[in-house]
Order: sequence, then structure tokens, then C-alpha cells
Amino acid sequence: MAKSDYYEILGVSKSADEREIKKAYKRLAMKFHPDRNPGNAEAEEKFKEVKEAYEILTDEQKRAAYDQYGHAAFEQGGMGGGGFGGGFGGGGADFGDIFGDVFGDIFGGGRRQRAARGSDLRYTMELTLEEAVRGVTKEIRIPTLQECEKCDGSGAKAGSKPQTCSTCHGAGQVQMRQGFFAVQQPCPTCHGRGTVIKDPCNACHGHGRVEKSKTLSVKIPAGVDTGDRIRLSGEGEAGEQGAPSGDLYVQVSVKKHAIFEREESNLFCEVPVNFAMAALGGEIEVPTLDGRVKLKIPAETQTGKLFRMRGKGVKSVRGGAVGDLLCRVVVETPVKLNEKQKQLLQELGESLGGPAGDANSPRSKSFLDGVKKFFDDLTR
Repeated sequence: MAKSDYYEILGVSKSADEREIKKAYKRLAMKFHPDRNPGNAEAEEKFKEVKEAYEILTDEQKRAAYDQYGHAAFEQGGMGGGGFGGGFGGGGADFGDIFGDVFGDIFGGGRRQRAARGSDLRYTMELTLEEAVRGVTKEIRIPTLQECEKCDGSGAKAGSKPQTCSTCHGAGQVQMRQGFFAVQQPCPTCHGRGTVIKDPCNACHGHGRVEKSKTLSVKIPAGVDTGDRIRLSGEGEAGEQGAPSGDLYVQVSVKKHAIFEREESNLFCEVPVNFAMAALGGEIEVPTLDGRVKLKIPAETQTGKLFRMRGKGVKSVRGGAVGDLLCRVVVETPVKLNEKQKQLLQELGESLGGPAGDANSPRSKSFLDGVKKFFDDLTR
């Protein structure tokens, strides 16, 4: 299948300068990046085409060869055996390249140092439980290194560009003789980049990046929880000399809620009920994230009893069924009693202490029997 024209792929003219090519590449790379098009094979193929076109057209030698010979310049044996993609007999890979790949790490590397990808950033976003459960869109402001607009990230003053290093002639490496061996080391002049900036940009002072703050709109999906991370591709620090930007990771932290505690997809809450309701039974309103609902308290309910309200919990961001709300009953001892209330409770206490008291408080009887047996065993 015939390859598309590199200029057409990027949507630029054949006279386009490096800056125009770079802008076109950034726009298309963002559009077709696999992270933004998960599972889309067509977008992935398009992204590869855009990347290949950019790499050829931003290399002076490769672009000149392409302009003269087209895609044939990079095919096996192209240009009469002298193409960039030729075998050992052509102008492509030779024995020096092969040994450079094998021994590069041992002797300091044999290739020009690539411009560094931008650093990844992390931002901790605090959410309320309601925001985490329902999802929310929030704006965040982050300080970061961004590509200098004045020099388009090159570090060179407008109208100029980085020059090929005169020490290593663009290789990024210099050869040092040590007896029988020839050892390659990063060039001390350009520090392995292969280029030097003679006339640095006034805005970024030759760094190609400037410190700025940017505002981003972040969509938080429903069901996230503390510890979840959201990755924003390409929103980290800008790379050096046009290298790709890093990513931004938004770390979720859910604030403590006044009523609910969350455990995976379930919610828990404590429901205080008065002494009379716990003993006689009744009905009480309890809160849920969707509003109030009635909870029936059966007679003789004890502290710690759990009541499950199905489907009133959380639907996790990872999928699955909606969780439940578990209400734990806490029987509340009455406080600030008036004289009449005290008298009534005293009468109740006296009635419970009679012959029927054991039947009214079986747990108390069981406990007291256990204590008595414990001390009897000690005195034997």
C-alpha cells in the first residue's frame, strides 16, 4: 500500500518551516494520541503516521532526501543502495552502529542524547463524599514549566536556531583514546545534545521553557474514592527542545463526612434511638445520599444492631452493583431528666429488679452469673 505524502499527513506546505511543522504535529498528535482514543485502531495508525512524518521533516538531511526521492529514500536499498534505510552496503546501519548499540551504555553511549521528556506532575484534589459519589467537574490551577511561546521551545532567539556543535559536529559524543580502546563520552560543549545556542531567547534565557501557572478543567467520574488517580496525558511539564510533555496525575482524597463512613461500595452510619423506642419499637427517619427514608425499629432492639438498606450505598467507578447503607443502632441514655421523668425511671428500675428482672435483662443476668462463677473459682 502506497504511503501518504508526509506534508499532506501534517497538513503543511512543502515550504513550511520547522515551527509550522512542529505546531501541526502537536495539534494532530493531541487529536490522535492513543490515550485519548482508547481501543481506536484507526486513530493509533494515524498517530504513527503523524509521528513518522514529523521525525522525517524536522531532520534536515532526511527532509532533503525525502524532497528529492520521496519515500524511496528510506526503503531498503533506496537511492541505488545509498538510502537512509539501506543494509550494510548502503548509507544506513553499519558495524559501528551495531557495536554502539551493544557497548553504548558501558562506554558512555554512542548516540546523541535525546531531549528529555517533561516531568510528570501530581495534584491532590480534596472532594466531599457527595462529590466523589456523584462525580464533579472542577477547575484546578497548577504551577508548571511550559514551552516558551517566544522561541517555540527551541531556546534560541526569534529568527535564529540552535547551531550544530563545533566540538562533536552534532554527534553529541566525543571519542577519547585510552590505550587500545577508544571510549565515547558525552560532548563537554553541548552536553550530549549535538547543538548549542549562540543567541539565547530573552524570555526563557535559552532553556526553551518558562515557569507559568495554568488552569485546567478536570472531570471527576462518579464513584471515585480516596487513593484513586486520574491521568491527564500531556498536561505535565513541557519537554526540553520540543520533547513530549509529561503527564498530570490528579490524586483523589475524600474528606471525612459528618454522618457517613464509606467502605468500598457500602456506606455506614450510626442511628441513635431513645430508650423507649429501643424497648417498644417504632419508626425513625434516617439520612441517605438521596434523601430521608423511614427505618422501622423493632421492639427490644439492642445497641449495635445493624439494619441494611439495599441500594442506598455507592456505585463504584470500577463498576458493579450499587452498595448498601448499613445503619448501626445506638441506644441513647437519657440526660437532663426532670423530676417526673426520674421518678418514672425509678419505678421502672424497681419493677425490673423484681422476680421478672432476669427475663427483662437476659444479658445482664448472664454477665452477673459469669462474674459470680469467676470469683467462686478464685476462692476454691
